[in-house]
Amino acid sequence: MALPTLRIIGFILGIFLITLAIGMVLPMLTLMIYEHSHEIESFVWASMITLSAGVALILPGRPEQVQLRPRDMYLLTTASWVIVCVFAALPLNLLQNISYTDAFFETMSGITTTGSTVLSGLDSASPGLLMWRSMQQWLGGIGFIGMAVAILPLLRVGGMRLFQTESSDWSEKVMPRSHMVAKYIVAIYVGFTLLGILAYRMSGMSWFDAINHSMTSISTGGYSTSDASMGKFGPAAHWICIVLMVLGSLPFTLYVSTLRGNHQALLRDHQVRGFLLMLSLTCLLFGLWLWLHSDHRFLDALRIVTLNVVSVVSTTGYALGDYTQWGGIAVMLFFYLTFVGGCSGSTSGGLKIFRFQVAYVLLKASMRQLIHPRAVIKQQYNGHNLDEEIVRSILTFSFFFTITIGAVALGLSFIGLDLITALTGAATAVCNVGPGLGTIIGPAGNFASLPDAAKWLLSIGMLLGRLEIITVLVLLTPTFWKH
Repeated sequence: MALPTLRIIGFILGIFLITLAIGMVLPMLTLMIYEHSHEIESFVWASMITLSAGVALILPGRPEQVQLRPRDMYLLTTASWVIVCVFAALPLNLLQNISYTDAFFETMSGITTTGSTVLSGLDSASPGLLMWRSMQQWLGGIGFIGMAVAILPLLRVGGMRLFQTESSDWSEKVMPRSHMVAKYIVAIYVGFTLLGILAYRMSGMSWFDAINHSMTSISTGGYSTSDASMGKFGPAAHWICIVLMVLGSLPFTLYVSTLRGNHQALLRDHQVRGFLLMLSLTCLLFGLWLWLHSDHRFLDALRIVTLNVVSVVSTTGYALGDYTQWGGIAVMLFFYLTFVGGCSGSTSGGLKIFRFQVAYVLLKASMRQLIHPRAVIKQQYNGHNLDEEIVRSILTFSFFFTITIGAVALGLSFIGLDLITALTGAATAVCNVGPGLGTIIGPAGNFASLPDAAKWLLSIGMLLGRLEIITVLVLLTPTFWKH
């Protein structure tokens, strides 16, 4: 790779690190407000180290007349997420006195909005630490939206090109310049966050809890300020949480289109309709099942089920009670829901609902082709023709997605983890969900007791899942590094 290209990538990474260093000011202010000034030193040192690294990267300047090619975006995307996690882990390492392995795992989980944690005693934890964890997820959420909208379709990863034409329509018909789309998305993201803060506060939360949970709800991250997660709060907060998680799981570009006058953009989208229908039926049927098999009233059973189901499907990771105690059927259902995910262009992870819908279209077409071998069957999804390149991209992504989970699970088994912990730990990491299943990493546990090697392997799994697998794997090919 040419030196000017590396200089541009380094310059951009430097800007990210400077922004990260400035972002550490908010936890410092939080510590001052809560009179924990003795803990500010950790953030000051972390901020200075991060700022110094950022300045060092931008000092050589940006080369003129050199543009990043699509292939260069693979390196920039992967490097930016890794480098940001490396430095964002410093406050946790200095303040909490935990190992750098634990700090990096917690940060990777935060930035990728996975929600897995190694920390306990959150109810009495440093307010600066809690604020920093929530900020990581909030920044990771908006970062992934930008990547899913602007970068992944360009890189033709996992069928994301299905949404590239739609994006170009916005830039040409809705707004004259593509950067205006980004401004609208940021404004909507911030707006949802502010509305979430007010709603949570009205439900009875303190301002501190409301701010933290709003940031981690709209980003579908799942970090809480309590070990009991959403179980600490009342029913009103639960329904607000459900709404925010659903909002975070829908395509933000369609919010932009709606604001610009296309008021039926959300309702007409096949992804959105399929996602909401799937959630509604699952929550209703599962809620009815829990009501019949427990002492809960129907509305309480529906609320408990809905929050847990939406949390898993949206890959948020909040928990309301330990659903692994509901029986084998519930455990199996939540394991299946781990793989679903939200919509493309949202903050959620997983396989994404559109890939399941495309698979159904292809299956239906294949069945018709068997019945009518000579028929010319048109394959379309959401108004787009499913050409060979899109189908190949989706199949390739789905294959490597499954292989990645299997490889991570096998690695965890070699390290010494039991079958349930290894399999569900791999699935929850690659799908960016948060809690796994079992007594160790289930909704009532955390990842603190896992060996360091397992934490590093799971961190890699989180990164692979968040960046849609292929974006990272292409860097491992010798062809990529040839001039």
